[in-house]
Amino acid sequence: MLSARLYAFRLLFPMLLLAVLAGCASLPEYDPPRIGVAGIAPLAGQGSELRFNVKLRIQNPNRVDINYKGVVVDLYIEGKRVATGLSDVPGKVPAYGELVYDLPVTVSTLNAIGQAFTLMQKPPQNGIGYEVRGRLDSGLFGTVRFSDNGRLTLPR
Repeated sequence: MLSARLYAFRLLFPMLLLAVLAGCASLPEYDPPRIGVAGIAPLAGQGSELRFNVKLRIQNPNRVDINYKGVVVDLYIEGKRVATGLSDVPGKVPAYGELVYDLPVTVSTLNAIGQAFTLMQKPPQNGIGYEVRGRLDSGLFGTVRFSDNGRLTLPR
């Protein structure tokens, strides 16, 4: 009885492995979405926090739509996280299309003061480095992560 099961396993396992590998090879090529900050407007805050509405321009360079259930974003200035935002508003970025997504973002006043103090003591020579990291959440296997970075130059 055991040898019959072992024989069946030895026969079926290679076929199952080939089927899985063929399925993985047929998955479409996928590029991450391009995310940029399209605008920032102040919102009413509470207590010692600052709130902003950040407009994210989300571009989909793929031939399939990106359906998402929510958005999560962290903003880093000179490598330190200063702002966070999240929203459970679902949406869809069409294939080879774009949309502008409004996201409320919270900045802790203590984080903002600390970052400003650091920048005043050692002003950056080539502008202020920033990074936006986040994800479009579509469930367990559909999460699309993104990041964007650059330098902001300040007027003299």
